[in-house]
Amino acid sequence: MLEEIRDNIKQLIARYEAEKAENERLRRELHTCEETGAALRKQINELESEIETRKLTEAFSAAAPADAKAKVDKLIREIDKCISLLEEA
Repeated sequence: MLEEIRDNIKQLIARYEAEKAENERLRRELHTCEETGAALRKQINELESEIETRKLTEAFSAAAPADAKAKVDKLIREIDKCISLLEEA
């Protein structure tokens, strides 16, 4: 009976160590995923900024001044919409 209890304790300790190692592996994996997510969010922000820059460049390089004014007015309306959405939040 005592030997059986010892065997059970050894099994429990082995299971505990295995779960502990798995927990640590998952923590490392989570950390890696969080870092990857942060890097991807940064890249998204940079690309969105580049898109806006290109939109502005395109608006100011339009062939006719009327086209440029229309594009700038459109961008201003988009910015105003964004500001109103932010104010509502």
